[in-house]
Amino acid sequence: MRKNRRASSIIPYLATVLFALAFLYAGSGVAVPGMAIDYRDEYLTAEARVGRIINISEDSFAEEWNSTTVTFEARITKGAAKNEAITAIQTISDFIDMETRIVSAGNKVILALDADEWHFVDYLRIDKIQLLAAAFVVLLLLFGRGKGLAAILALGFTCAAIFAVFIPSILSGKNIYISSVTVCVYSVIVTLFLLNGINKKSLAAAAGCFGGIIAAGILTLVMNSALGLTGLTDTDARYLLQLPAPNPIDLKAVIFAGIIIGAAGAVMDVAISISSALWELKTQAPRLPFRKIFASGLNIGRDVMGSMTNTLVLAYIGGSLPVILLLIVHAGSYTELLNREMVIVEFLQAIAGSMGILLTMPLTALTCAALYSKN
Repeated sequence: MRKNRRASSIIPYLATVLFALAFLYAGSGVAVPGMAIDYRDEYLTAEARVGRIINISEDSFAEEWNSTTVTFEARITKGAAKNEAITAIQTISDFIDMETRIVSAGNKVILALDADEWHFVDYLRIDKIQLLAAAFVVLLLLFGRGKGLAAILALGFTCAAIFAVFIPSILSGKNIYISSVTVCVYSVIVTLFLLNGINKKSLAAAAGCFGGIIAAGILTLVMNSALGLTGLTDTDARYLLQLPAPNPIDLKAVIFAGIIIGAAGAVMDVAISISSALWELKTQAPRLPFRKIFASGLNIGRDVMGSMTNTLVLAYIGGSLPVILLLIVHAGSYTELLNREMVIVEFLQAIAGSMGILLTMPLTALTCAALYSKN
């Protein structure tokens, strides 16, 4: 009997994993063909460790611009040419907006081979992030145990969908609106079913998530038209128009995708919090009627929505803080600042996402009341 229960509890998780893998396989098969952008063969890159500094020279241009050229020895640390000793050049110029420190012995760097000469590209940092990510995984497994493992799988499947399906679909000229909604629905289903299994609790949370995401998407579409947005918010957006993609990238659709994908995580958090709390309430008081479950869900939602709205708004502000500082410094007035498309889009992201959270709350509570009040 115990083995049968254990097998029946594992089957939904296995089914969810198989669904996730099938989606990734089929989705990448549809999204990747037609991608016209592939720069991997333009130049050879290699990871290396800096050895001896050979020479440092400084030059001036028009008595205003300074340039520093560093010639150094390095040894390739990865790939077919591993352990090969090479000579590379690092150039630091005032023409480059970003300041770069001069390399020193022992630094791990990324080099590019151009015209039979190795050039410094950037410092190798991903190895340190990998250590931090490993520590995060260990802590998640330590405190979350089975739930922690499910959270890691859900996060991995979501990231895989973004980078293996969603982004290739944009670069291959597919419909961004359909791709973004599809990936959001996939993420919600996989995350909820892996964390909680296929049950009433997950179904109620999923219904609330879908409602909130749809609300945020509709509001974004309406405001895109009302505000007359072009999507040309910064230099990066202009570069997107110049990419040799099969179809021109719709920048307004990119704004739409950014808003609903950004809001999906917060919406999911609210829906899971409400459905889980009401499920615990239902297990302690099995005879609770529809009205009391719904009222309890609204009360829980009111406590959750304030912190989650703050979380979403602060996340958008934190992500665009350098741009905000730059705009404030160079803006002629606050009226000009607040009406710039870049700032308007940030407002739209925060407000549309927050509206999605607000509408998720009653939808989740209503669905929970409908499902939990019946045995």
